Amino acid sequence: MRSVTGRAALADELGRRSPILTGDLTPDHVRLRCRGCGSVYQAALQYACPGCLGPLDAVYDAARLRARLDRATIEAGPRSIWRYAELLPARPGAGDPAPGWTPLVAAPRLAEALGIPGELHLKDDTRNPTNSFKDRVVAVAAARARAFGLTTIACASTGNLAGATAAAAAAQGLDCVVVVPADLEPAKIASAATFGATVVAVQGNYDQANRLASQAAEAFGWGFVNVNLRPWYAEGSKTVGLETAEQLGWSLPDHVVVPIASGALLTKVHQGFRVLAEHGLVEDAPVKVHGAQSDGCPPVATAFAAGRDEVTPVKPSGIVKSLAIGDPADGPEALGVVRSTGGRVEAVRDEEVVEAIRLLARTTGVFGETAAGVTVATAARLAAAGVFRPGERVVALITGHGLKTREVLDGRDGATVTVRPNIDALEKALTPLTPGLLATVG
Repeated sequence: MRSVTGRAALADELGRRSPILTGDLTPDHVRLRCRGCGSVYQAALQYACPGCLGPLDAVYDAARLRARLDRATIEAGPRSIWRYAELLPARPGAGDPAPGWTPLVAAPRLAEALGIPGELHLKDDTRNPTNSFKDRVVAVAAARARAFGLTTIACASTGNLAGATAAAAAAQGLDCVVVVPADLEPAKIASAATFGATVVAVQGNYDQANRLASQAAEAFGWGFVNVNLRPWYAEGSKTVGLETAEQLGWSLPDHVVVPIASGALLTKVHQGFRVLAEHGLVEDAPVKVHGAQSDGCPPVATAFAAGRDEVTPVKPSGIVKSLAIGDPADGPEALGVVRSTGGRVEAVRDEEVVEAIRLLARTTGVFGETAAGVTVATAARLAAAGVFRPGERVVALITGHGLKTREVLDGRDGATVTVRPNIDALEKALTPLTPGLLATVG
C-alpha cells in the first residue's frame, strides 16, 4: 500500500501520469484544464494540476461543438442526460443508468404563497432513479471510471451521493465503497447498503469523511466520483441547466435558485446556460443565479454577506445534512457566479426549512428533502426582499425526495383525527375542522 503523499510528491506523481499538451485540442477528445494556471492535460484519473495543484475542469473542442450542436439533434436524443452527449465527457454503455429529463413543474400556488409576482417553476429531480440529482453526476463519473478500466467506484457523501453511487455500481457490476458521516440520516445509509455498497461510517463530519476519502483514493486506487473523478463527475450537474433551458422552450429563466453544498451544482447550472447561449441554441439573456444554504452550514452565504472573496470553512450543524459541507470545494467559484450575475446567497433557519418543506408539498404535491426546504425558504426570502419582478420567470431546484429526511417532520405531521369506525363519529370529528368538506353533492 502506498502512503499518502505530500503536496510536492503529489505534484511530481501527477506530472508523471499526465503529460502537458501543447497546441489545439484534438476534436475527438475531452481534455482537462487547470482552473488556476490554464495548463491542459490528457484525460486521466486526477483532479489536481501537477504544476500548481489547482483544480482541473473538463474542456471540449469548440469547433467540434459548433459543428455538432443543434436543437434537432438534441431533441431526437434519449429522454435522459445522454441527449446532451456532445456536452458530456463520457458515453453510456448498455444497461447504464439514464437519469435526467426530469419534469419542470409550473408552481403557481407556491408562487402565490411565497409572494413571487412572476412565474415559478420547479426542476423536480426527485424523479431520478435514486430520487436525487446526484444520479446525474454519478452516471457520468461511472461511465468515465469504466473507460479508465476501474473496477471499484467510491464516494464521500452527505447522503444522496452514497445511494446514487451504490446504485450505479450495482447496475454496472462494479464494487462500491461509500464513506459517510456516522450521524447521517438512517434512510440514506440503508439505501447505499441495500444496493450492495460497503458503507464506511466515519466518526466525524463530512469534511473529515472527505479527507479520509482523498487518502483512500491515493492509497487504494479506487475511483472516487467526487475526488479523483471529480472533473468528470461535476459535468453531470450541467445537465440541470441544459434541460431547464430546453424545457422552457429553448430560453433562459430570469432567476434560478440553487442549493449550495460543494458549490459545483450552482456553477455548472450557470455553465450549462452559458454554453447554450454561446452556441446559439438559446437567445443570450442575463440569468440571476441565487444560492441557498442553511444557517447551520453557511460558509458561502457568510462570505457573500460580508463582501469577502474568501470562503472560510465552518463546522456544520443543524438538520440539513445533505448540504453540510463546511469547506466547499467550489465555494469561491459559486460566490463568483452569484456576484457576477447579480444574484444573492441566503442562509435560512431550520424552522424555515421545515415550514418550506410542508408548504412545497401542500401547494405542488412535490415532497422535498431538507435541501429542497432550503431552496424554497430562500425563494421566500428573495421574494420578500423584492428581488423578483412581475413577469419574470423563476426556477427553483428541488434536488432530493422528502422520504430521505422524513424524520425532520416527526411530531409535526400525523393523523388529523382519530375516530371510532362509524360514520357518525367521522362526521362529528370533521365538521369543526374543515367547513364545507362534508357538503353533499347534487
